[in-house]
Amino acid sequence: MQVNRFSTIRVRSNTYSAHSRLIGETIEVRLGAKHLNLYYAQQHLERLPRQCGNGGHHIQYRHLIDWLVRKPGAFAHYRYRQELFPTTRFRLAYDALGARQLPSVADRHYLEILRLAADHSQERVDQALETLLAQDQQWSVEQVEALVVQTPAYQRPAAYIPAVELCLYDALRSGTTAAREVA
Repeated sequence: MQVNRFSTIRVRSNTYSAHSRLIGETIEVRLGAKHLNLYYAQQHLERLPRQCGNGGHHIQYRHLIDWLVRKPGAFAHYRYRQELFPTTRFRLAYDALGARQLPSVADRHYLEILRLAADHSQERVDQALETLLAQDQQWSVEQVEALVVQTPAYQRPAAYIPAVELCLYDALRSGTTAAREVA
């Protein structure tokens, strides 16, 4: 199956995005009950959720962002444009940009924000947008990038798991009560 110039493929009357670097290339699609597996040159690329029925679509902005940044004019009339707003805050940011800039400039700036999300972290960009939108003043892509870069990546706290006292299990099995309490 060939990836078309819009970086999409059609499988059983549904549309799926593929990475823009694959435009014009032939990929193999293996259908599963709930997923599609994409292969290129016998290498597994990714697994996509399968759409039910006809006319559905699954578009990932990470697949398209390189192509859209090179051709920002395509964003305004892109058929699946709504899929390029991963959260409501991204949509609010786009609307804020459009309210104070020409549409073509707003599109270009929004695509740079979307590229930040693809390159760094969607969650960190979302947090930066939340901060800037709450300030109720004009902001720029550079400010979003500064907040994203300075925000440390989330690190899970170390989990403490106490040692298991096996005598308690022995007491449960034998039906007697344990002589000592576990604090």
